[in-house]
Amino acid sequence: MSTTHNPYALGLDQNQANFAALTPLSFVERAAFVYPEHTATVHGDVRRNWAETYTRCRQLGSALQKRGIGQGDTVSVIAPNLPEVFESHFGVPMAGAVLNAVNIRLDAEAIAFILQHAESKVVIVEREFSDVVQKALRIAGTSPLVIDIDDPTYEGGELIGSMDYEAFIAEGDPEFAWQPPADEWDAITLNYTSGTTGNPKGVVYHHRGAYLNAMSNIVSWDMGRHPNYLWTLPMFHCNGWCFPWSIAAAAGTSVSLRHVRDQDIYDLIRKEKVTHFCGAPIVLNMLNNAPDEMKAGIEHEIKVMTAGAAPPAAVIQGMEEMGIEVTHVYGLTETYGPSVVCAWHDKWDDNSLEDKARLKSRQGVKAPMLEGLMVANPETLEPVPQDGETMGEIFMRGNLVMKGYLKNPSTTDESFEGGWFHSGDLAVWHEDGYIEIKDRSKDIIISGGENISSIEVEDVLYRHPAVMEAAVVAKSDEKWGEVPCAFIKTKEGVEVTAEEIKEFCRNNMARFKAPKAIVFGELPKTSTGKIQKFVLREKAES
Repeated sequence: MSTTHNPYALGLDQNQANFAALTPLSFVERAAFVYPEHTATVHGDVRRNWAETYTRCRQLGSALQKRGIGQGDTVSVIAPNLPEVFESHFGVPMAGAVLNAVNIRLDAEAIAFILQHAESKVVIVEREFSDVVQKALRIAGTSPLVIDIDDPTYEGGELIGSMDYEAFIAEGDPEFAWQPPADEWDAITLNYTSGTTGNPKGVVYHHRGAYLNAMSNIVSWDMGRHPNYLWTLPMFHCNGWCFPWSIAAAAGTSVSLRHVRDQDIYDLIRKEKVTHFCGAPIVLNMLNNAPDEMKAGIEHEIKVMTAGAAPPAAVIQGMEEMGIEVTHVYGLTETYGPSVVCAWHDKWDDNSLEDKARLKSRQGVKAPMLEGLMVANPETLEPVPQDGETMGEIFMRGNLVMKGYLKNPSTTDESFEGGWFHSGDLAVWHEDGYIEIKDRSKDIIISGGENISSIEVEDVLYRHPAVMEAAVVAKSDEKWGEVPCAFIKTKEGVEVTAEEIKEFCRNNMARFKAPKAIVFGELPKTSTGKIQKFVLREKAES
């Protein structure tokens, strides 16, 4: 077979006519051109269409460039889910800069670390967080340009910047001729991991991955045209799972939500005819347990996407009993948010709600734009049998995996060892190819030599009628080495004893997996609704 002549390689080169770098910035330009009058963003009394939103994004990009911000510069934003943060996902990279949306629940020390590590040249801060940002800047010892978001729906807080956001973008050119990246591999955003075991790591996204995951969201969730999307998910969390760009691609409507409260969510679902929203299982559980009168008057179709922690089947079942269709996805900050989806099969439609919920509680298969997904031995990278029992680590590869960790080449190399991204999550692989997480590697409980999945125990606990929230961690034990310890928040007005909980677990799972200790009370959570198990592990040992 000849290898010297390939007619398809001759004179068929990339050029401006047949190749363009993939960037999600193209989505907002198209939305403004095709649907200029369609509502793009809603916040209180503010309603702007796509033409207005695109103009503001261009003004932001232009204003940043006029201040000398460009390629490789970081612009940090510390604000709740507001239109200004939505615009920043387009305006900042239009200037060639990198957007760093900061977790608004962090303390001053953590924010200071991020601003230093990211070398932030501009900090855009909403007045609710002006105090903590002032402290962070003093600790960091840096002097970036500070711009205030003066949101009229919030009372309190100081204006600490040199000007407010509206005055700043007024400096920009509404006809700003922004340029797509020279290379789609260029950085578009920087997201920091939670840093529960030391300083957070800076995860770098590129234009290509952001573009592809935005499209992957639309395809895997069947979003269609003009979805009304409610921001129950923080935009600082994996850039809102890339949904700012998905909304633009689908020419939808971005509905702001400052605080995640059940009354506010149900009110906006009714008022804005919300069709899609995302949230951690803890958010879904809150909505499940809201009073019936709060849920009244909602008759249109609603879809919710959940991830962040393995959702108990009972939580999924509760949402579907309300008529809200649940799509379960899985991913990490390092994979642009959702990169695995529990894709539904029509043949499952006739199953009972309980069986459907059990199927949907699995993490699933690779999302449309992910190239590779497997469960394998973490040492040898040999795939485990698809028997639903053998446990291994989840590995991914492809365009939905980060560029790497900023200024951390050794950790980057370690996470990509063997040509796969190492997730650190332990799972089994079912016969139909769907994966199911059993635990984080650090959360597995080894009791008397037996592996106990904290997620499996939590799934049983959530089925108890008195349980509102539950988390299970390992507790040291002289005899068994480790035993499961359950932390439980009960439903309001409901009483239950620790022994009743233990007996319920013993009756619904292998007895050795049942929790040996029960602690009642509030559960500590991150800003994205994840229960902080590292805090609970410390409590279990105290």
